[in-house]
Amino acid sequence: MKPDPQGLGDQIPVPGAKLEQLFDRGFYTEGPAEGPDGRIYFCDITPTFLSNMAAGNIWAYDPTDGSTTLIRSPSGMASGIQFDAAGRMVIAGAADFGCRAVIRTDLQTGRSHILAGLYRGRPFNSPNDLVIDRGGRIYFTDPRYFGHEPIEQPVFGIYRIDPDGSVHLLLADVSKPNGIELSPDEKTLYVVEHDIRILDRRFSDVPVRDMGEMRILAYDLEEGVARNQRILVDYGAEKGADGIAVDSAGNIYAAVQSRQRPGIRIYTARGNPISEIELPAAPSNITLCTRNNQTHLYITAANGLYRLATRVPAKS
Repeated sequence: MKPDPQGLGDQIPVPGAKLEQLFDRGFYTEGPAEGPDGRIYFCDITPTFLSNMAAGNIWAYDPTDGSTTLIRSPSGMASGIQFDAAGRMVIAGAADFGCRAVIRTDLQTGRSHILAGLYRGRPFNSPNDLVIDRGGRIYFTDPRYFGHEPIEQPVFGIYRIDPDGSVHLLLADVSKPNGIELSPDEKTLYVVEHDIRILDRRFSDVPVRDMGEMRILAYDLEEGVARNQRILVDYGAEKGADGIAVDSAGNIYAAVQSRQRPGIRIYTARGNPISEIELPAAPSNITLCTRNNQTHLYITAANGLYRLATRVPAKS
């Protein structure tokens, strides 16, 4: 752990807390989220050309007994998970024989409904991550990192699904949007720009500039409309953040995939670094969970799920 010179980062992790590995049987874990039952649900992405045509999984870790259960396979190549106010699971399903849609499932009945599968009559590129505001609006990112399907949307966009079911292209000024989050007061929308430029390295016979912009961006958000893009963090030539989380104090936790320093980097709402948590593998995404006055940071990285006790509660 590397706190900032002012010592603000010392307020984040619990003193003496050890990083725990809870699960190591995935292929490429992603998108953790706490369910209404207290379990931690997370995705297991299985690129078909690397996994002998595995079709994706969703797992659930139970903190009460340490068990991990496979709850869905195929998963629609789910990449991100959130739960709405009614406790229903909402997934962003990616490409590569996935659903390329945002789907909501009632875990009590098992029934699912497609919330967004097309925009202007065309399939999405590859829904990646999502966040739900207190008004029930769903914001999701739609890049493409791999998959055999044709790219039919003209932009790698950020979309909003309204409670009435309408789908809107919210932003198209990000080169390749990935992680997405809201500030505690929901007046700021955070978007991770994670621009891995080549879509399929198997078919590249010449050198490729494989990284473009790697940044964390912020927008003013009012009634579902985002404006005024600004750069909070710019990773330059370093491989930057993937997923992000925000705590109740407004601090931003970023799953940074740097080849030299993989880990969780924590910033103020203004983008100032305050702490760094080193990891044994490059993380993909994170979530904060507070129960019984205890807060834990859950991290997906490589084929595993990790946990670390922290002190600032999750945002409600």
